[in-house]
Amino acid sequence: MSELDQRSVVGVLNHILESELAGVVRYTHYSFLVFGFGRIPIVAWLRQQADESLLHAQQAGEWITTLGAYPSLEIGPLLDSHTFDIGSILRESLEAENVALELYRELLTLVQDRSVALEEYARQMIHAEEMHAGEVDKMLRRPGALATSSGAPPA
Repeated sequence: MSELDQRSVVGVLNHILESELAGVVRYTHYSFLVFGFGRIPIVAWLRQQADESLLHAQQAGEWITTLGAYPSLEIGPLLDSHTFDIGSILRESLEAENVALELYRELLTLVQDRSVALEEYARQMIHAEEMHAGEVDKMLRRPGALATSSGAPPA
């Protein structure tokens, strides 16, 4: 196994922490903006996503301190188009999920064949983010549509 570039790994983990904390704020904020007949299940789903983002932030923070570094107190970018329709909220969510997915892939590249535990963590998070992005994509499709909302195969 090659030596782990701890500085780079901690840098990516801090970006993941910041991104996931932004997810907590974003999903919680979105949950306030849902109106209409479908409000209750959509708000519940958004708040569940906020809880999941918090868990992911905690996991990244634990890895940072395990590596002997200081977790960031920053928060990632907060996307907000100031529109209240569910489609816009979901498109912004999908964009943010793709950013997080790229961060986890970057982490995997840095730790592959260098740390079994970090590699497994990165793979599990990629799996979770890909599944979540797939669910959001399905929510963006018209009922009965099989093609993805982007027209491309899921990530």
